Amino acid sequence: MGSEPTVAIYPGTFDPLTSGHVSLIRRACEIFDHVVVAVANDTPKSPLFTIEERVNMAAEVFTGNTQVTVEPFSGLLVDYVDRKGARVIVRGLRAVSDFEYEFQLALMNRKLKRHVQTVFLMTDYQWLYISSTIVKAAAKLGGDIRELVPDPVYRRLRQKFGYPYPLHTSCES
Repeated sequence: MGSEPTVAIYPGTFDPLTSGHVSLIRRACEIFDHVVVAVANDTPKSPLFTIEERVNMAAEVFTGNTQVTVEPFSGLLVDYVDRKGARVIVRGLRAVSDFEYEFQLALMNRKLKRHVQTVFLMTDYQWLYISSTIVKAAAKLGGDIRELVPDPVYRRLRQKFGYPYPLHTSCES
């Protein structure tokens, strides 16, 4: 190994960042010297949050962690990886269905840039069932998603859907 720090890119739309994403980023920090959370501007999805909101939420979650940088990116991921001087893309897997899609992306990225490697990390078991889409659907209907997202994300989801923050529950007998 050389003396250069190993930089890994963890790309995604992060609309919104979930506890599963946070878990993967923290675990990636145990493997790599630096992790860039690359928030995708170009996405076929229709994000709930703007690119600036998504970047700001993720940056707030990782405030004080010098191993993590959060920034937006546009264009081809492998070109962004080159611009950052990285050689590794980190991707998370929840289930076999994720693997099929992620495998195709990894092969395409490898075809475009042979020197860029993709590393897959399995999500922690407690986050297997969540996705940003599922979290947004529950939040929209007022569901208690506090354990599924970091607090800055929870707060912004509540605001976005017009619910008070924090969620107050009452126990009536």
